Amino acid sequence: MTDQQAIETFTLFATCPKGMELLLAEELGSLGMTVTKTTVAGVHLTGSLEAAYRACLWSRLANRLILCLAREEGIETPDQLKACAEVIDWRDHLAPGKTLAVDFHGQSEAIRHTRFGAQTVKDGVVDALRSAGRERPSVDPREPDLRLYAHLHRGRLTLGIDLSGDSLHRRGYRRELGHAPLKENLAAALLVRADWPARARAGEALIDPLCGSGTLVIEGALMAADVAPNLLRERFGFHGWAGHDAALWQEIKREAEARASLGRKRCKARLYGRDQSPQAISAARANAMRAGIPALIDFQGASVKQLTRPVDLPAEASGLLITNPPYGERIGELPELVPLYAALGARAQAHFPGWRLAMLTGNPELGHRTGLRAGKQYAFKNGPLDCKLLLIELDQGQAAAPAPDQAAPAKRRVVGGEPATADQAGDASHKPATGSSKEPAAPADERPARSEGAQMFANRLQKNRKRLKSWLKRSGEPCYRLYDADMPEYALAIDVYGDRVHVQEYAPPKSVNANQAQRRLLDALGVIPEVLGVSPELVYIKQRERQAGKAQYQKHAASGERFQVREGRAQLWVNLRDYLDTGLFLDHRPVRRMLAEMAPGTRFLNLFCYTATATVHAALGTQAEGGASDSVSVDLSNTYLEWARENFALNRLDPSRHRVVRDDCLRWLETAGSEFDLIFLDPPTFSNSKKMEATLDIQRDHGRLVELAMARLAPGGTLVFSNNQRRFVLDAALAERFAVEDISAKTFDPDFNRRPDLHHCFLIRHRDAG
Repeated sequence: MTDQQAIETFTLFATCPKGMELLLAEELGSLGMTVTKTTVAGVHLTGSLEAAYRACLWSRLANRLILCLAREEGIETPDQLKACAEVIDWRDHLAPGKTLAVDFHGQSEAIRHTRFGAQTVKDGVVDALRSAGRERPSVDPREPDLRLYAHLHRGRLTLGIDLSGDSLHRRGYRRELGHAPLKENLAAALLVRADWPARARAGEALIDPLCGSGTLVIEGALMAADVAPNLLRERFGFHGWAGHDAALWQEIKREAEARASLGRKRCKARLYGRDQSPQAISAARANAMRAGIPALIDFQGASVKQLTRPVDLPAEASGLLITNPPYGERIGELPELVPLYAALGARAQAHFPGWRLAMLTGNPELGHRTGLRAGKQYAFKNGPLDCKLLLIELDQGQAAAPAPDQAAPAKRRVVGGEPATADQAGDASHKPATGSSKEPAAPADERPARSEGAQMFANRLQKNRKRLKSWLKRSGEPCYRLYDADMPEYALAIDVYGDRVHVQEYAPPKSVNANQAQRRLLDALGVIPEVLGVSPELVYIKQRERQAGKAQYQKHAASGERFQVREGRAQLWVNLRDYLDTGLFLDHRPVRRMLAEMAPGTRFLNLFCYTATATVHAALGTQAEGGASDSVSVDLSNTYLEWARENFALNRLDPSRHRVVRDDCLRWLETAGSEFDLIFLDPPTFSNSKKMEATLDIQRDHGRLVELAMARLAPGGTLVFSNNQRRFVLDAALAERFAVEDISAKTFDPDFNRRPDLHHCFLIRHRDAG
């Protein structure tokens, strides 16, 4: 170190994620710096070169550490920006032959793009060096010797040298990643807020029951063993700086290495990582090995329902449960997450009295499902997501925290287990909920108490099951509707498909509080597996809004997860995950049954055929008489026509006799020359598909559609016309020209008889047919 550097105080700026500024200021103060100001996502500081080196090596919270060379106000134009860079003597910072790069952040009226801003700063640096008689330095945007930092906001420019180089949150140990893992410095901030450093010094234990790739427990182990978080890093930004003091740096690094060696030996804390994913546990172990602390952490495969005190922990030992469960960003994840959070709270309370539970969540309503009350909450940003760290003291006899619109239960039952959950990649902010076990819901005495509303909803499900029991036994139907917004507060449609359950949430109106709607949805998702005796992973949920055009046919996911169901004589493919509709409209079951009875020996036409389930029934017909002699099924969607072909193959229908045609049904009817004995016309209520020549409004256009279909109907034949327009009124002119019979009331089985306006169905024949 030069004498000047020994006494010089540098102006510095440390960046961090939003919400961590005060924690970072306290940390850097403990490393020998003086905090002058905190700002959004950063801390202004002064300190020696030694303190700067220590911050790069020891900061667990910072992203970058900037050596500030200029701070100027009123910088708006490119010329002003360039001039600010030109006045700095870059010979003190960039040695001859070294490369540089500029990271520019911000903008002004005249400087709109970060690349242009970086180019302007670079030009100022180059001109300054050339004016001083130095050669023009080369630019290396990927691995420069010296990386400059420039930030322009509201005319205020901060220009300096990035002493950290790559972001300090990249410790170097994490090559094996789970799904969307926590950044290391966010994990460290959560641990600091949960008071882990003090607990580690006291020899307490730390457990992450959803550890994923291990970030939380590894950061916790580094703290407990006094290991500098960036000790593994071979290069920092200051290594290419002309003012770098190699001897001072080596002294600081050797001290950190000695502390780490001693700290690993003296560490009294015990750390445990649990996850049900073997891949996650394997990744966590590999990451811990690279971090140099594999012996400090016990990683084992286990789900949340298996969470108990480790056998090697003394009975009197206390500690910290800390975890980052999935948040349920995608609505389809929620069925598994409700029991996951409930089980986490129940197991924590049952097996870890006297401990602290620290849980980061981006979904406060899911956080409430733990049934535990947070004594403190801290706001954090996990990437773009607003999250809260909930700190919960696990005291004996702690009562569940009631939701704002619910009464607290009179008695809380301790949960000892849970249905299958998604414990994969536990440090994920939005990992998918994909459990693997096929276990039933927990026994009645192991479930958390229900709110009053949830209990009423459960009672209604049980009442509906009882009402349908005899019909289901008699009909043998495995697919049926159990519930359809029977209670306005729980605006759901619930369909059973064998051992799976399909839940559609009707989007609440704007007048309904979004948090209240979410709370009730989670109530329902907690109840459904229990009442129906299914695993949460076999509950599929979607949100159903008013659909326009082909929206009902658009893909919502790409799982390709399909399975077979039986309906009458037909075997059919359904997909509960990827599309809004499942491939089988359950309310039309009686219509399909009727078509099978009418079809023997006929030529059958299915218009707007969707997945052609009606064609399958018509082709199979009745057991005694067989089915349609041949058929044509028409639709515009390639996806659903391929689905139709697969339904045909599943039922061994001859494709030469049962054809599918991709076309606009209106256009096809106008040009078709064939006649059919039986036609099924089931158009959408509205469609504005780009593949169609015009929009389709069934109330407006049904007369034209029926006229065209009747032109293709053979004498003595029948057109079965159906639609789902709730307020549909048949054109009176059709009844004058044709023999029309409204059979809507006869086309509802007991599972749909509560909604007599769900669809309308007519038999239409030529009048001269008798």
